[in-house]
Amino acid sequence: MDQLSAVGDWRMWAIMAGVCVAIVFYCWDKFSIEVVSAVVVAACLLFFQVADGPDAGTLLAGFANPALITILALLIIGQGIFQTGALEAPTRAMLAMYDVRPKITILALFLFVFAVSAFINNTPVVVMFIPILGAIAAREKNSPSIYMMPLSYVCILAGMTTLIGSSTNLLVAESLLDTSGLQLGFFTPTGPGLILAGVGLLYITFILPHLTPKRADMESEITGTSAGKQYIAQIEVGSGHPLLGQKPVAGMFPDLPDVTVRMIQRGENALLPPFDTVELQHGDLVIVAATRKKLTELLSSRADFLKGMLRAAGPGEAPAPGERLAITEAIVSPGSRLIGRTIRQIGFRHSVGAVVLGIQRRSRMFRARMGEIRLEAGDVLLMFGTGDAMRKLRADRDLLLIEWATSDLPDPRRAMAARVIFGGVVLTAATGLLPIVVSSVLGAVAMIATGSLNTRQAARAFDMKVYLLIGSAFALGTSLEATGGAEVLAYGVVALFQPFGTIALLSALFFLVAALTNVLSNNATAILFTPIALNAAEQTGGDPILFALTVLFAANTCFATPIGYQTNLLVMGPGKYKFTDFVKAGLPLSLLIWAAFTVFIWLNSGLRF
Repeated sequence: MDQLSAVGDWRMWAIMAGVCVAIVFYCWDKFSIEVVSAVVVAACLLFFQVADGPDAGTLLAGFANPALITILALLIIGQGIFQTGALEAPTRAMLAMYDVRPKITILALFLFVFAVSAFINNTPVVVMFIPILGAIAAREKNSPSIYMMPLSYVCILAGMTTLIGSSTNLLVAESLLDTSGLQLGFFTPTGPGLILAGVGLLYITFILPHLTPKRADMESEITGTSAGKQYIAQIEVGSGHPLLGQKPVAGMFPDLPDVTVRMIQRGENALLPPFDTVELQHGDLVIVAATRKKLTELLSSRADFLKGMLRAAGPGEAPAPGERLAITEAIVSPGSRLIGRTIRQIGFRHSVGAVVLGIQRRSRMFRARMGEIRLEAGDVLLMFGTGDAMRKLRADRDLLLIEWATSDLPDPRRAMAARVIFGGVVLTAATGLLPIVVSSVLGAVAMIATGSLNTRQAARAFDMKVYLLIGSAFALGTSLEATGGAEVLAYGVVALFQPFGTIALLSALFFLVAALTNVLSNNATAILFTPIALNAAEQTGGDPILFALTVLFAANTCFATPIGYQTNLLVMGPGKYKFTDFVKAGLPLSLLIWAAFTVFIWLNSGLRF
């Protein structure tokens, strides 16, 4: 579109005003992101129905964009990882390191994230470390929001440092080659990229913690209230069980950390502590006292513990892999018909499909099989079962189900399948064997096909907020490009700042691209602005590679909105962030990177790449 004709196009000014209004409403928080996004899409459709411009299919193309499909597929894969507890082992290893040297562990983790993100697609890196950082935050009894935004920002900064660090970099290199015949080397962005990343990392370390919201995670609130309760539970040692043949060390069994073994029932004999000479055998029933948190960790960590507890609870069908598993607490109400009856006589597993994992009676502790304990009013039962079993328990008048204490539990029986799927997605995407959109969709389908999660659980992973937010962002970007708004802004900046010299022009160009990359997609800004920057380089006699790198770094400065980059969207849910959180924390970082770039080109004004 001719720039002069575009300036007089009323549609362009209307769309620019619409973009500003949309950003105001996103930041206002008066209306939900879903409502604002839906109104934006509807307004774009109505506007171009009246005025000439993109048709409905073009405006709605964002809802089928590969980046959006990739994010939604990765959310499903992440749900499968959670549902099976597939990353429990590396998470526990990281937590063990954290317990010894917390600050060094956090530093090493983020340095590793930075190094890996410089050479592979950073989306699977973020997916991999979200549960690990979430577990560390829980260990600290802190909000996961303090780590999720830094995780995304570190990955984005690392993407500036090599040619393959981000798909944006490759698009700039391709446009440079097509326009001027010049090539960007693999490490051409590395020098200035490391300087900019270093400035950003200092900001993340010392300033970002003061700007990041500390929102409590509902799950941590729930588990925290009952963290100190001790329940009596029992584990049956069967063939292949991890406890089989195990001997205590200093009175504690290695696979039962922070768990007190109160009795071992071997046939008709009850073995009492100390257990120094005891070796666990097939058929032993281990009676333990443990908190809800520790029992949950045992069930989540290894499938054999889950199977052993189900066997110890008596005959009955085991939950099918892929079913929603939950753990909750229920109180035996006064006047209940359960009072005076044993857990075995009640048969919870047969009647409602739930299993009593543990029992807690005020300050009293038992040394007896759980099935032989007679219930009293006020006893707290730790119940485990499927989602259907929880619904049946809710209708039971003899028990008072504590709704707020109900939480989902990972099912480790499909953990290995989930690990293989997740590893395959990361490997194929990182090596370029398959495009990430293909590998992520295949991974999401495989999660369902292997029973790692069912279709209802996959549907719960579908985030409507992310879906509508990305779709509306693409609609705005398409409208801005179609009316020539972005192009007019770019050429206006070149015309305005060219008389002040190359440094002022590059700084202004960086600022404009960095601003628009948080509204448009970073790939769109790279494709749109690289030819404009190269044209400006030709007019001013500047180094075309320096102008191309300006677009490359600016297009990666996408910290100020969740729609700026897909890793921002991935951490938005786990971090409980609002749109304004990214503006408050990311806008200063974007301005700092712009200032650092300006100083860099000023100090290296004679530098040629």
